[in-house]
Amino acid sequence: MKIGYARVSAPDQNLDRQIAALRAEKCDQVFREKASAKSIKNRPELEKAIDALGTDDELVIAEWDWATRSMMDGIHIMQRVAARQAGFKALDRPSLDLTTPIGRGFLVFLSALAEDELERINRRAEDGRKIARTKGVKFGPKPKLTDHQKAKALERLAAGESCREIGRDMGVSHSTISRLQKPVLQNAGEV
Repeated sequence: MKIGYARVSAPDQNLDRQIAALRAEKCDQVFREKASAKSIKNRPELEKAIDALGTDDELVIAEWDWATRSMMDGIHIMQRVAARQAGFKALDRPSLDLTTPIGRGFLVFLSALAEDELERINRRAEDGRKIARTKGVKFGPKPKLTDHQKAKALERLAAGESCREIGRDMGVSHSTISRLQKPVLQNAGEV
């Protein structure tokens, strides 16, 4: 029996191309998921696909780079498939014979390249964030209140109005208003 597996990392990405390749391969069952590869443990459909393998079955992966993002992850997948006495096929690597030690070695090498690519992507993203911080870019959600609104809310709090009343008037949650008090209270304790 042939068990197929297809994955993309984001909900807005499309699995159609991979599913078509697995159908052309005549897979008896196809497992698919949309999950990030940042965590190698958060791919339940891959786990189900491997668990469904019996002796002499074959795990068919549409695109190896989508199945794994690290060398150790690739090795782990191949070991689990081998432990079930099943075969393995990556459709995007047809020149590799994964039934031989050299073919499996090439697949491990490709996994290492995928891991290196992920590290480079993460490094470039972090470099971009550092540059943005030096330019004064603020990360996170946009503040719900302007500085002027914050000052007015603090004035109203000092006059004895409730957080709920002020929040209702300003169109924000009462907890947004109550958080404004904390810096004031902390500063008062430091004096």
